[in-house]
Formats: sequence, C-alpha cells, structure tokens
Amino acid sequence: MFFEYKCIKCQTCSSVCPISAITFENENSTPHINRQICNNCGICSSVCPAEALRLVGREITIEELMREIEKDILFYDNSGGGVTFSGGEPLLQHQFLIEALKECKKRGIHTALDTSGYAPENVFSSVLDYVDVFLYDLKLSDNAEHIIYTGVSNALIMNNLRMLVDMGRGKDVILRFPVIPGITDTERNIDGLVDFISSLKGIPEIDLLPFHDVSEKYNRLGIEYRMPTQGAPSQEKLRYIKRRFQEIGLYVKIGG
Repeated sequence: MFFEYKCIKCQTCSSVCPISAITFENENSTPHINRQICNNCGICSSVCPAEALRLVGREITIEELMREIEKDILFYDNSGGGVTFSGGEPLLQHQFLIEALKECKKRGIHTALDTSGYAPENVFSSVLDYVDVFLYDLKLSDNAEHIIYTGVSNALIMNNLRMLVDMGRGKDVILRFPVIPGITDTERNIDGLVDFISSLKGIPEIDLLPFHDVSEKYNRLGIEYRMPTQGAPSQEKLRYIKRRFQEIGLYVKIGG
C-alpha cells in the first residue's frame, strides 16, 4: 500500500528495489509503482523512513494463527464471544479455513464465518460442522443485476443459504445487507429480497450495513475504484428498509 500523504519523496524505495518496479519522474514527484512486475518482496517498505509504503498481508501457519487467537481466550470466555473469520472471502482459502476452524473447535472457541456465500456447494458444505454462526451477505435479488455489480451470479449464494436453512441451521444465520444508494436500496431489490427471505424459515436477524466510501483503500493499492456511488444512504431510507424486513419477522439492526 502507498500512503501518498506520508511520502517525503526521498526516493529510497526506488534505490533499493531489486527489479526496478518503483520509479520517479523527478525529485518532486511521488513514486510510480509498476504493480505488473512488483513481486511484493517488501524491501521498499522496510526501508521507507516515513512509512509511506506498507506491506499488507502475509503468509501464516495454522500454529501461528492459533497462538494469536489463544491470546484472547480469557476475553472470549468473559464476553461470550469468539473468533470471526472474515476477509475478503474466507472460503477462497477453504482448506486453511477448515483446519483453523477445527483447531478452534478443539479448544472450545466459538466461531463465526463472515461470508458472501459464493462458493461451490462442496466447499461450503465442508465447513458447516465447524461454524457456530454465519454472517451471510445478501446484496441483490435479481441475478442479472448481481452479475453487473459483482461479476458473478447470485445462484450459488442463494442455494447455499437455502441449504443451510433446510439443514435446520437458519437459527445460526445473521443476514447482512449492504445498503448502497441507487443499487441495493431500490424498491425492486427490497421487494425481491423480502420475497426470497420470506421463503426461508428460521432466520432471526438481518443487519443493515450503510455504504461507506472505501476508494482511498483502492487508491493505496493502485486498483481502479469502479463503484458509481459514493454517498451514504439517508436515515429515512434506512428506517424504511428496516420496517420492510421487520414486517416479515426479522430482528433488524443498523450496523453490524
């Protein structure tokens, strides 16, 4: 990640890059990072005096992860909480996820999975015995719109959720609905989600997640930010959506 406001333009990063992935136009410019050839070695971030460059994410073993998790066992015991596996999408690393969940279960640690539900059925099924609570995203009820805004169909997402409910795990699901102005908060989408959720029995709760702009994070990673809206939903809209979901028997919380 590159934090432009921290950069002092010393060009140290460019001088140490072993593959010349970082260049400067002149002495007053900020660095250009060629992310096509950058191999994430982290040398530049280790020498940056202003910490304008930061290596985010690292490989970790199950043993290292469990040592970190176990540091908070007293907190889990006192609060009644546990570990939430989030992301990104944890199921993209499902083999590691399963092993981590198993280790948590051995230690009696409560587990939650924050997921979009977008995974092959066999992958999704493989974690079910080790997850206590599912924080399950629902965004768009219409498949064509789902493809437009996320790049994938919602069929897997809806099928996996229905499978959970049919297995009697509906009580372990908290739905999470990102409220994005002009995209997910439309009357058509709310109607579609209300119809779909009404067909699922036993789900107790949905959390409304007001949209917030994360474009700066994309900029720091050198990734194009393609979200067409940037504003948060109005309180009036949130109250309306809350009422619609309450009408079908859900406990509704704003935020989550």
